[in-house]
Amino acid sequence: MDSVKRILSIDLPRRQSAFLWGARKTGKTTYLKKHFPNSIVYDFLKTDLFLEISKNPSFLREQLLAMATETLSRPVILDEVQKVPQILDEVHWLIENRGLNFILCGSSARKLRRGHANLLGGRAWRYEMFPFVTAELQDTNLLHILNHGMIPSHYLRSDYRNSLKAYVQDYLKEEVFAEGLTRNIPAFSRFFDAFAYSHGELTNYSNIARDCGVNSKTVKEYYQILIDTLLAIRVDPFKRRQSRQVITKAPKYYLFDVGLAGYLTGRNLAAERGEEFGRAFEHFLLMEITAYSSYSGKDFGINFWRTKSGIEVDFVLAGGEVAIEVKGSMHVNKRDLGGLSAFMDEYPSRKNIVVCNERQRRVHGKINILPWKYFLSELWRGNIL
Repeated sequence: MDSVKRILSIDLPRRQSAFLWGARKTGKTTYLKKHFPNSIVYDFLKTDLFLEISKNPSFLREQLLAMATETLSRPVILDEVQKVPQILDEVHWLIENRGLNFILCGSSARKLRRGHANLLGGRAWRYEMFPFVTAELQDTNLLHILNHGMIPSHYLRSDYRNSLKAYVQDYLKEEVFAEGLTRNIPAFSRFFDAFAYSHGELTNYSNIARDCGVNSKTVKEYYQILIDTLLAIRVDPFKRRQSRQVITKAPKYYLFDVGLAGYLTGRNLAAERGEEFGRAFEHFLLMEITAYSSYSGKDFGINFWRTKSGIEVDFVLAGGEVAIEVKGSMHVNKRDLGGLSAFMDEYPSRKNIVVCNERQRRVHGKINILPWKYFLSELWRGNIL
């Protein structure tokens, strides 16, 4: 993993601090050790340190003020900062009164917000670390990606199924239950199972609520927990203008990693074909687009478009600038272009793209048909948006 050069770039001017968020095992700690090797690090996963600072947050200030000026010229790293929300008042004081800068690293800001913690009022820039993306890797095998996922330790291991199993169990325990983000553990466990099988589909909160034995409001709160803990991505319908024929309310949710989705649904792909392959292929491309949006700093919107009759475009980017349909097949025919054609009749998007498993790129009218490797290469070069 150390040999993989990550795309994320944290370049802080003097006196500027930052939050670095990311799900567990995406590589945040490894990245910070590599790029800030001489920084002071407080890792709140260490029980003794966690207890010491939790009991008396002022210890952080007192310890840092006793250090040499040269040492404090580099960012101070606080890892797993969400475990000690009260420390942020001390961080705020040190930024304002001593000109220190910090990198505050964690897997969820939810506990900080719920506890009304000091989020530094804009004094810290926000960054996010994602699983691997294709632009970081020397070679990319599609089935390997879809089965292993792109969480670094899973992508690189041959025994990835055991790693995925342990990740799901530990993540639920540590991020949701141990942090007290929900009290009804059995209901949330049932919800998580239901979500795994419905991810990437139109969300019906009422149906999922019945399966879980809770009300729709609670299900919506559970989804928000997944968003806040960076376990899921929400994709809302595209609705530039109102239409009775277009779905405008039901969102879609995707797990943040395609390998996790495969493990939770018992999926194991042996060939690049079939419905399950197509769903995983679409999920993988969303992961890449989401990471590009963040890493590039463009932060464009990602939506989908669907009519009530079922005509759909998988991803609409930047308010309609680019429309993308994903097809896992090795040959795209005219019937596969119906969704994009219907969207183009309503919205004159700048680029209309089918991302597929064909080997050569081609053009059909105003629609570009692109092999997935070519599309991702162009995406990361900045040529799609």
